[in-house]
Amino acid sequence: MTNIYIDENFSHYLADGLNIFQKHLNSNEKLQIQVLSIKEVFGKGVKDEVWIPLVGEEKGIVITQDLRIQTTRHQNELYKKHGLGVFFFKPPSTGFSFWEMVEQLIKRWPEIKKKSSDDRPFAFRINSNKMERLT
Repeated sequence: MTNIYIDENFSHYLADGLNIFQKHLNSNEKLQIQVLSIKEVFGKGVKDEVWIPLVGEEKGIVITQDLRIQTTRHQNELYKKHGLGVFFFKPPSTGFSFWEMVEQLIKRWPEIKKKSSDDRPFAFRINSNKMERLT
């Protein structure tokens, strides 16, 4: 079972909804996925330095809008050291509305699942037009 965590900069309802959809898909797919909320599993406001090693231990994956994890040297080294897979959603300058975020996640979900079996660590940046590999 692969755990994909939705960071708390997204609504935890997105994790709940995706998990419900994915449970149905798991019956027909080779890669079994559970979708979880970082906020719900590790607590509201948990520091990246706390959850990154824990998610890395279970070979988990994170979907986040927190681009600082990639651009801050310490956090970049931390996710790589712990073998994390990360998908960074880069919102437009006005941010995503809830429904725009739902749309982006659903649109990218098949590609996210496919790339989730890549060797870790890895990072992809996703904007409304494309997905590009960072590491």
